[in-house]
This record gives sequence, structure tokens and C-alpha cells, in this order.
Amino acid sequence: MEFSWSKEHVLLSVISLITLTASVLLIRKNWRQYGLLYLLSAFAGAAICQLFVELKFYSYPVRLFPGLSVMPITAITTFFPFYVLIGVRFSPRRWPWKIPFYWGLIHLGMLAETYAVNKTNLIRYDFKWDTWDSYTWWWIFFLIFEWIGGRIVSPENRNPIAAKSFYYGRWAWAVFHFIVIVTIFLAGYYLGLTSK
Repeated sequence: MEFSWSKEHVLLSVISLITLTASVLLIRKNWRQYGLLYLLSAFAGAAICQLFVELKFYSYPVRLFPGLSVMPITAITTFFPFYVLIGVRFSPRRWPWKIPFYWGLIHLGMLAETYAVNKTNLIRYDFKWDTWDSYTWWWIFFLIFEWIGGRIVSPENRNPIAAKSFYYGRWAWAVFHFIVIVTIFLAGYYLGLTSK
């Protein structure tokens, strides 16, 4: 069987290597707590993704190991757990501040997914699946793992962004407003392009 590298193979390899390396750096803080959270989120992400592929909601035309799995197993088991670790490690202590934090993270993730859907052969939406469905499931997945992570990772092993950082004019307020405003603008632009 002949294998040739494409843009998608390079993207999958780079994403997997970067997120795995960054995850190891986060797990080093407490390998039992963060390691368990990583494994749980990798397993859950792969299981949900596998289910949705089997239900033909979406598919992955290009994968690093097509004989191994119907999904890009390396990216799914490295990117999503990395995102969960980032969320649990740095999310603010109180839920009113966790929401804007995850809003920014999820919007960045959806920006990457929308790029992958439209500019690569990494993912293809199928049977009645669209961006809104993905957005909803990103929220469900990450909020559940924020809750699970709060039970697994002890407070002294977290580094929450201070709530005051989200006050008007502070750095977190500026960064997360920038992310959300730009991604909403890009979502509107994308909707305009696709609804013609």
C-alpha cells in the first residue's frame, strides 16, 4: 500500500505532536490527577467520536492510520484531552467566570473545526450534522469534563485565572472579548458565504 503525505497528514501529525507534548508538560504537575483526567477525556472523546462516525453524522476522509480507526485517533486522543487539561488547569474558580473562559476556548476550537471542514479533507459533515451541532457538543463535552476535573484535580494543583482578570479592561476581559468577537464575526462571514 502506497502512502503519500498530504496537507492533512502534516496537520494531523503536527497537532498530535504539539498537543501531546504540551499535555505531558501539564500532566507533570500531578501525573496521577492530570494523567487520569487525560485518559478519561481521551477515552470519552474517542468513544463519542466513534459513535457519531458510526451514526454517519460526520466522517474523516483523511486519517494517519486509516486501517486502525474510522477517525483520526491520534488527533482525537491528543487534542481534546489537551484542551480539557488546559480548561481544568486554568479555568476560574467560580462558574460565572468559567463560562466566558470556556466560551473563548470553545470558539477557538470551533474556528479550527470550521477551517478543517471547509479547507481540508480532515472532516466532512454528513447526515444532518452542521456547525451548530458541533458547537453544542463542544460545550457539553468541556463542561462535563470541567465538572469531572474539579473532582479529580485538587485545588492546589490548579492555577485558575483570577476572577478580577475578567473585570472590564483587564487582560482576560480583553483577550476573551477579542476571541469571541472575532470568531462571531468570522462565523457570520462563513454563514454569508455558505448560504448563497
